Amino acid sequence: HGKENVDSRHSWGRGAETTRFHTVNVAQPVRFSRKCPTGWHHYEGTASCYRVYLNGENYWDAVQTCQRVNSSLATFTADQELSFILAQEWSLEEKAFEEEDERRFWVGYQYVITNRNHSLEGHWEVAYKGSPEVFLPPVPRFGMAMSEKENVFCAQFQYYTSPGLRRHGLHSWYAENCYKKSSFLCKRSQTCVDIKDNIVDEGYYFTPKGNDPCLSCTCHNGEPEMCVAALCERPQGCQQYRKDPKECCKFTCLDP
Repeated sequence: HGKENVDSRHSWGRGAETTRFHTVNVAQPVRFSRKCPTGWHHYEGTASCYRVYLNGENYWDAVQTCQRVNSSLATFTADQELSFILAQEWSLEEKAFEEEDERRFWVGYQYVITNRNHSLEGHWEVAYKGSPEVFLPPVPRFGMAMSEKENVFCAQFQYYTSPGLRRHGLHSWYAENCYKKSSFLCKRSQTCVDIKDNIVDEGYYFTPKGNDPCLSCTCHNGEPEMCVAALCERPQGCQQYRKDPKECCKFTCLDP
């Protein structure tokens, strides 16, 4: 790119002016920005986005609401993920369905009863197929709305609105009647966001948020991959110029 029209075979031999190149805009390392859709919270540890819906729905309606926004009821992989959930101020986002001092969220587990003789013995299962490797909750407390006829109950994660309680990691797990109305927690993979702050669907080309508007990438699992950069010639007849931060190869000449 930019090689001047000089015959290097003769210039080297006679000690004349050698072949020269002028500088083009060399591609710099790009720091990508990941982002969740509006209203979602991003956690780097799982590369996931989270949102609590504080309006009350039964478990099955909550499942469908999460699916409509390309997510599922949340399951967890580590204690650090729970610490992230406890650190968020979910109650500030919309009008709450439940009382103010504590909340319970539907999450993506179900408790299966195996013995009703003397106590409710059973085990936790992940509620939907295709879940990644997750940990299962401890022995739950049992909710007040449980039915004696049901053998499958749905998981609620109890969250305290007091920052002091949450800071100490206090939380509880409940097995509850799946038809009780409750707030719920959805979880989805992080998404690609282009340089103009638009959400990009899986598999599409886009220019990621960052410092290079001449980059074209493919969105794969919420990450920009297979990126190709274009190099721009400097504008002709202009000594001082400014590059447009959001348009590739677009310049503003600053000469008088």
